[in-house]
Amino acid sequence: MRAIVPVAGVGSRLRPHTYTVPKVLINVAGKPIIGHIMDRLIDHGIDEATIVIGYLGEKIREYILKHYTIKVDFIEQEERLGLGHAIFLSRHTISRDPILIILGDTIFDADLKTMMASNHSVLGVRKVDDPRRFGVAETTNGFIAKLVEKPENPKTNLAVVGLYYIKQPQLLIECLKELIKTNVRTKGEYQLTDALQMMIDRGEKMKTFDIQGWYDCGKPETLLATNRILLDGAPVPHAPKGVVLQPPVFISPEAKVVNAVIGPNTTIAAGAQVENSIIRNSIVSEGSQVSDALLEDSIVGSNAVVRGSYKRINIGDSSELEFY
Repeated sequence: MRAIVPVAGVGSRLRPHTYTVPKVLINVAGKPIIGHIMDRLIDHGIDEATIVIGYLGEKIREYILKHYTIKVDFIEQEERLGLGHAIFLSRHTISRDPILIILGDTIFDADLKTMMASNHSVLGVRKVDDPRRFGVAETTNGFIAKLVEKPENPKTNLAVVGLYYIKQPQLLIECLKELIKTNVRTKGEYQLTDALQMMIDRGEKMKTFDIQGWYDCGKPETLLATNRILLDGAPVPHAPKGVVLQPPVFISPEAKVVNAVIGPNTTIAAGAQVENSIIRNSIVSEGSQVSDALLEDSIVGSNAVVRGSYKRINIGDSSELEFY
């Protein structure tokens, strides 16, 4: 089966990190986001993939070809005209066999084999507090009746979370072609949601599949939350001499950590150097250097340098002192 993975976005909400690194190559819990996605797809029997690249796409291509041997086609989306447009550009790699579409900023932990055993198309969904940020699904008698992209006044909190199993991909391509031909856009873009609704209107049956293990990596706070969740239960790495670990943590064997307290909920990536520091609930990316620092709820980009300083104080009773 083939998976379609659109990763052409700029990732503006993760700046400044995404000025030099595509969002899907940001490290979380020991590997890039796209690495988590590819590993899970392969574990579920996916043996072909189409990666839709754009911004800094050559770095994504390089990573995929270096680490994976399954058949991969790369499609470039030169203009970011929406998710529907990205899927339409992939049409030459899609046969009549069912496909799985997964968004590139979504790490999932779900039983895809059960999802893909359905006799109908299936959309992954999850109940959320604020469905206005998502496409939402309205259901009737167990099937999806209506899909609405980022509604101002949602009638349901059932958000479509970026996993789509499409039984009839050629019908999807036909609907996308019609949207583009007639220039039907929602919020300025060609939306996959609109094409899926067109499929439903033409008689395609679609069901929902509850995805509890769905982890958003689109913003710094959600990236750190995902890092924390994925690290939970991970094996405790060997602690170098002079280093105290507060699990869960990930420390790459290729990182150098000296005289430090690491964790909880902290990732130290390959090539990073940490000394004389305390780091918790943070991600220290590839090749970065952190010394004499106390970091919390922080993301240190690749090859960045962070140098702090320790203070010496002599403070009297009933006093209050804050450092900034």
